Amino acid sequence: MPLDSRLVSLVDQGHILDITLEDLDFRVYIALRAADVEEVAGLVPAERFEQGEVHVMAISARDDAPAQIQDALFNLNPGDTLVFLCTDAQAYGNTLAEFGRTP
Repeated sequence: MPLDSRLVSLVDQGHILDITLEDLDFRVYIALRAADVEEVAGLVPAERFEQGEVHVMAISARDDAPAQIQDALFNLNPGDTLVFLCTDAQAYGNTLAEFGRTP
């Protein structure tokens, strides 16, 4: 799938991206954080929860980041938000690479 990503901002150990996939726009949060729902609340502003669904995935180095990302992208609706909580530096780098970014 052709994917265009644009950096919105950098946060502590994380990237916020706007992506366009097949003419649909989405917001993506990629962060080096523990796989904990409390991390999502501290990372994603409350208004994102009101604009659409928020999909949260934990990714570790032993996971297949490209396959998980493709599965998540396949199930998005316009206005949805994706959050990738990367539990280690390798997973963080792999996830960013899938969106054309470097840590």
